[in-house]
Amino acid sequence: MGIPRRRAAALPASELRVAEPPGAYARRPLLVADATVLAALIFEEAEQLQAAALLHGRAIAAPHLVDYEMSSVALKKLRRERLPADLAVAALEDFAALPLERHSVAAGAMLSLARRYGLSAYDAAYLWLAAELEAPLATFDDRLADAARQHLTGRHDR
Repeated sequence: MGIPRRRAAALPASELRVAEPPGAYARRPLLVADATVLAALIFEEAEQLQAAALLHGRAIAAPHLVDYEMSSVALKKLRRERLPADLAVAALEDFAALPLERHSVAAGAMLSLARRYGLSAYDAAYLWLAAELEAPLATFDDRLADAARQHLTGRHDR
């Protein structure tokens, strides 16, 4: 069955318009990065080079709670690891300068994922966002990685 070919009565042809975002995501594919990846990067942890390589050339997304998590990491490093305050502040300034897309998260869906996979609400927020954006999730957390593998690939055989 073909497209009907009727002649329009003296109406001017309309210009086809397609609204889409610029090709930024084609050049910089989207990735949801959790706090373990971002902390490794900005606090120069052992996994820093892995994190930098993974994030290079990507558009990075995270839930809004990432700001609180990074402040919490800085505080733990100050208290437990005796990180000098000026270095903690510098790391948080580096974090603030990252081109990071922050997103709101649906609380009910986050709770559901946390319960389903035995995650914290924080980790479930990253998982929910990755599913919502249809983007890969990067983490150094084994439990979150396992949940992401199951949830994002549709394998709910836990």
